[in-house]
Amino acid sequence: MSEEIAMANDTTVTVVGNLTADPELRFTPAGVALVKFTVASTPRVFDRNSGEYRDGDPLFLTCTAWRDLAEHIAESLAKGTRVVVAGRLRLSRWENEEGEKRSAYGLDVDEVGPSLRFATATVKKMARTRSGGDGFTPEAPADDPWSTAAPAAA
Repeated sequence: MSEEIAMANDTTVTVVGNLTADPELRFTPAGVALVKFTVASTPRVFDRNSGEYRDGDPLFLTCTAWRDLAEHIAESLAKGTRVVVAGRLRLSRWENEEGEKRSAYGLDVDEVGPSLRFATATVKKMARTRSGGDGFTPEAPADDPWSTAAPAAA
């Protein structure tokens, strides 16, 4: 779960679908990572008239994740990846340029991973140490040449 405390009245949702594009990683002015991505989930429905299954109406859900989770998503997932996403449903409301009221649901992501129904994945645990702040500071892997690199002499 994210660093925020989930409230008892939050609506939690799990969605299975495909990423419609590569995740977009950004950083706030304070340097906090955030990633946005869209999951398309299309149900299979049985058509009694034809006796066959067909695609139902797709659901497109914009997802947002923060901090280390955001960076892990950007490094691990790409357009077309089938994912399982769990998070808290959020309603955003605004007015467009014509003054019309608009709204859309999105998902504040707590957990995400590749679906293993039609694929395999190799999991690599991230090494972490406490930074003393509100998050974690990653340790460099033992084979990382940059961890011991020194500035070039002028």
